[in-house]
Amino acid sequence: MASVRAAKVKAATVAVNGAELYYELRGNGPSVLFIAGSTGDGGHFERIAEILSDEFTVVTYDRRANSRSPRPEGWESTSTEEQSGDAAALIEALGLAPAAVFATSGGAIIGLDLTIRYPDLLRGVILHEPPMMSVLPDPEEIMGKIQALVEGGMQRGGPRGAVEAFVRFAAGEESFENLDPELRERMLNNGETLFGVEFGTFESYHPDRATLAAVQTPVQVMASTGSAPPFVETSRWLAERLGVELETLPGGHAPYFDRPEELAQSIRPLLRRLTEHGDQ
Repeated sequence: MASVRAAKVKAATVAVNGAELYYELRGNGPSVLFIAGSTGDGGHFERIAEILSDEFTVVTYDRRANSRSPRPEGWESTSTEEQSGDAAALIEALGLAPAAVFATSGGAIIGLDLTIRYPDLLRGVILHEPPMMSVLPDPEEIMGKIQALVEGGMQRGGPRGAVEAFVRFAAGEESFENLDPELRERMLNNGETLFGVEFGTFESYHPDRATLAAVQTPVQVMASTGSAPPFVETSRWLAERLGVELETLPGGHAPYFDRPEELAQSIRPLLRRLTEHGDQ
């Protein structure tokens, strides 16, 4: 495994869109924003951020009310639009525009809405396995199975147990066991946000065909070779409606945990092409 020299990290918080967001900035060059899905912790991307910081300004952040981003006073519900508004405001506040975006899982749904609503802020977007379950023929069956898994974890260990059960399902047993202990602890403590506010909100997002056909920003949709069929099916659905080829990544639903070097190798040329497009 190639060694990666640790980049200098700027860690801070910024007030945007009615929330206080914790972010980390590494490197120099064209800007790339990473958007996390469930548990919303920017630390998901720490290793790949280090790898790519030799060529890009990489920004990761904790989504509102997750990990190091505090819960806004009176905040009891959210929406895909609110979350994409957070990302847009962060891009503007940090002077990142036009930015490339890598967004994964529930973060990819946020990234899609960001693409639709804030195209002027973007060079292009890579969307990895957006779990838009509402586009599948049997969303109730799939969500029912996930709900049962979550409820079992909740019974065993409360919100922390529910997060553990969900992450073990989505990312894989080995990935969960090998998580950095500090990151894992932050993720486990995000159960109240994940299941009390977010769960089911992003999955129901379903832009119509005309909206997707009107997207002009360069978008790449990706799915992992080892992911569960529903993640691949939703990715294929989106790629077809955006008129792009579905590209593949190594590993499962969370390759940034267990295969960051391979993930970086896969998306680096895409990020370069987005940079070239933005400079035209």
